[in-house]
Amino acid sequence: MNKTGARQLTMVLPLFSNLPKLLLLLFLLIILHTPRTKSLDPDSLKYYYCPNKTDSTSFKANRDLLLSSLTSAASISGFSNNTKGQSPNEVYGVAQCRGDLSLDECRTCLNTIEKESLQVCSNGSYLDIFHDYCILRYSDKDFFGQVDASYYRDRTESKVTQLPQFNDKLGNLMDSLMTTAAYGDSSRMFAAGMANYTSSDTIYGLVQCTMDLSNEECYSCLSSLVSSISYCCNASTGARVYGGTCIIRFDSYLFYNITSADELSSPPPVAPVSPPSGATPSNTTGGGGATKVIAIVVISVVAALALIVALLVIYLRRRKAVRRNTINESHTEDIGSVESLLLDLSTLRVATANFAEFNKLGEGGFGAVYKGFLPDGREIAVKRLSRHSGQGLGELKNELILVAKLQHKNLVRLLGVCVEEQEKLLVYEFVPNRSLDTILFDDERRSQLDWGKRYKIINGVARGLLYLHEDSQLKIIHRDLKASNVLLDVEMIPKIADFGLARLFGGDQTQGITNRVVGTFGYMAPEYAMRGHISTKSDVFSFGVLVLEIVTGRRNNGYFDSEQGEDLLSYTWEHWRAGRTTELIDPSSGNHYSRSEMLRSIHIGLLCVQEDPVERPNMSMVVVMLSSETVSLKAPSRPAFCIRQRSIVSETHGVRRNQRLRKSTVASRNEVSITDLEPR
Repeated sequence: MNKTGARQLTMVLPLFSNLPKLLLLLFLLIILHTPRTKSLDPDSLKYYYCPNKTDSTSFKANRDLLLSSLTSAASISGFSNNTKGQSPNEVYGVAQCRGDLSLDECRTCLNTIEKESLQVCSNGSYLDIFHDYCILRYSDKDFFGQVDASYYRDRTESKVTQLPQFNDKLGNLMDSLMTTAAYGDSSRMFAAGMANYTSSDTIYGLVQCTMDLSNEECYSCLSSLVSSISYCCNASTGARVYGGTCIIRFDSYLFYNITSADELSSPPPVAPVSPPSGATPSNTTGGGGATKVIAIVVISVVAALALIVALLVIYLRRRKAVRRNTINESHTEDIGSVESLLLDLSTLRVATANFAEFNKLGEGGFGAVYKGFLPDGREIAVKRLSRHSGQGLGELKNELILVAKLQHKNLVRLLGVCVEEQEKLLVYEFVPNRSLDTILFDDERRSQLDWGKRYKIINGVARGLLYLHEDSQLKIIHRDLKASNVLLDVEMIPKIADFGLARLFGGDQTQGITNRVVGTFGYMAPEYAMRGHISTKSDVFSFGVLVLEIVTGRRNNGYFDSEQGEDLLSYTWEHWRAGRTTELIDPSSGNHYSRSEMLRSIHIGLLCVQEDPVERPNMSMVVVMLSSETVSLKAPSRPAFCIRQRSIVSETHGVRRNQRLRKSTVASRNEVSITDLEPR
């Protein structure tokens, strides 16, 4: 180096020590908002659900081909959905990375999740698997574009100190993120952002939908998950909630990679600062000129950034307001109008051949059910409420418009209602295999339910009940869950019936007291049957009874010991205590079954029917226990005292009761009983 070069270098070096703090702040700002590369944890698997088994080698071959193509395509674009094979061995799959990942990070996660899927679900025909950074789903059924808000949750143990402020800011943040992900310009249906709820505490949030959903379906899916936060994760500083087609996450630290343009909250204003103490301007003309140039450039860049951020915040706030008004107006119009659900009486008379006896499927305490065909060819089940039903016309309309919005693959779908000429008719989708009890308790047909189908029914009912308790916009307690209210479609997928006219709860209300007990003795929790105390744990008790019936193939009202008159709960408990649990298993389940699944199901059933409601697990925990054998189960306590089976429907003050004792050999025919409802 010559002397001139050395002299120039000596002149430039002091400039770096004399740079204004503003330049340093700008440098840090750029670094902080540059997407960072995460070191992906190969053990970041949070949840998987693999309920169905298959022995088809063709299906497994198609699945393996699909997984390879999915992960390969998704690692390039961040999302892929595809199919492989032909029916009945066709496989449908979706793979997607979180929207803030780089392609290298996406590829790493997808490779991990592909290997993980073959380990946790080697024989599965259906799989949901969630990592922190990517998801993978496949099924032997077409699920593309179908909202699935059934979820798994994981919350932090640390609690919020300023809960009202936290909930307010979290709600606003999630509302903004949902709108941005569903209706914004994001190509991955993804949004992330932050909000301050105290001067020193920040909430960071992230939401995303699978890209096979429409804008409206994405918003609906996210809304369902957000509404579950108050039930699952209240007062926690962070939580992950995974739905089949959408995810949400929030925490007290920055856990995502995002640019400043994607954040919904602007950074704090930059205050002017003085040069560092002891710093002196250079005496050289070149150095002073360079410093001035740098200062001018920095000030210009900061001013431009501040202007861009301000304009972005204004734009996002206006767009949020417009979207919210549009959504609210649409929601109000939808809720306020029952016209779309109303069907003509003449149409239903033609559909059912004027309610002909040969179309009658069954009859319950509130009326008969008839099979029919709509003009467009759809098969329907029409419930004709009895004339003395206590359900008022206005009350019926108000509740049905809400119930029609509840959609889940394990709930029977309500299609419409007719209220003409003193008739009150409810129209449901037709479920070909009718109710569970017509097969499970029939000596000739029960062999149709091998253990694989029974375990799928248990899992499906659990997920449907979880949706009613925690995932739907309304907290719904069924109050009459039993085998005759679980319908089976052509593929033996369970669908809970008569959830719509159960007692509806709003907000975070989880329990109450009623003077009007409705339901079926034997399935009713003791605190509800005897004292009128109702909660989600009442349904958990009924679910436990149902699980034990499915595993044993025995009715709860059967007498297995003629001298002692034991009911199913006592019978199961005594075998459990004596270590003879395997003797409970229904021989009709077949020879090919998972012994661990059966014993685990009985264990879970006993946990659900414990006398103390506090000791019973909630449905979200039940779903986790059923889907993962790694979750340890505590020992159950003695089941609650169980009143033997009588059908009960109490009117206004519990005056009328139907006390016919059913025989254990008689199977009901799609007895879709409707829970009576009092206006609140």
